Amino acid sequence: MRIIFMGTPDFAVPALRALYEARHDIACVYTQPPRPAGRGKRLMPSPVQAEAERLGLPVRSPVSLKNADAQAEFAALGADVAVVAAYGLLLPQAVLDAPAHGCLNIHASLLPRWRGAAPIHRAVMAGDAETGVTIMQMEAGLDTGPMLHKVTVPVAHKTTGELFGELSAVGAAAMVEVLADLPAFPPQVQDDSDAIYAPKIDKVEAKIDWAQDAATVERLVRGLAPFPGAWFELEGERVKLLLAETVGGEGAPGTVIDNDLTIACASGAIRPLRLQRAGKPVLDRADFLRGRAVAAGTCLS
Repeated sequence: MRIIFMGTPDFAVPALRALYEARHDIACVYTQPPRPAGRGKRLMPSPVQAEAERLGLPVRSPVSLKNADAQAEFAALGADVAVVAAYGLLLPQAVLDAPAHGCLNIHASLLPRWRGAAPIHRAVMAGDAETGVTIMQMEAGLDTGPMLHKVTVPVAHKTTGELFGELSAVGAAAMVEVLADLPAFPPQVQDDSDAIYAPKIDKVEAKIDWAQDAATVERLVRGLAPFPGAWFELEGERVKLLLAETVGGEGAPGTVIDNDLTIACASGAIRPLRLQRAGKPVLDRADFLRGRAVAAGTCLS
């Protein structure tokens, strides 16, 4: 098929690569413009742009697709379908309608559960037993379009970062499967009554509330790892908690109850496994405590 690919972050790279390897005709790759990065704030291309250039594919990075010229350029590509994976820009109706088979999106949840910007984070934080990928036909609503294909993935004790990589690969394979035989995947309308919204992670959510039970805190830690990272304050210093386990123990919420950095929650306790001080590397608990002993009775905020 003649494809326009639209994506920006690392999540979308496997899909672009898989479509290229499946010998589809990729007419153009759309991605967000280069952004300042690093200490020097140099303009850096998106991961998708870097991969497209490596593959020798033409790239466009418009700031918006709302103007008539950008829409005419898009339509002039004469695509059979546009494949969208975490592109990050609103697609006007004229863009959605331009390809012969419309625009198909790789969404990292089992729709209609977790429509929106942070479906992986929200699934982990909510304690979902499973998540997955949905290939859907895009329409004007936010992730409301008809579904063509779903692939389920167990959450288990994975972090958002681990699921990000797994769902990226699963989504790439699922899209290749759909495009290989599009008529075999008739669209199914979503049941809006089952819809749950997955808003972007707000910075205030990342601060650990020790007044929650230990299981909730542990899910928050996994759900925000590696980014933005759940955190607490230790004697005025911010510390990220990137992996933890629930253990027995009790005490005032936020109090360290032994010399192994076990932290009491409203119910049960948390034992950190990986931590990171500001500006420092990620360490396991033993290495962290060698560099920063924390006595029993210490109160965290």
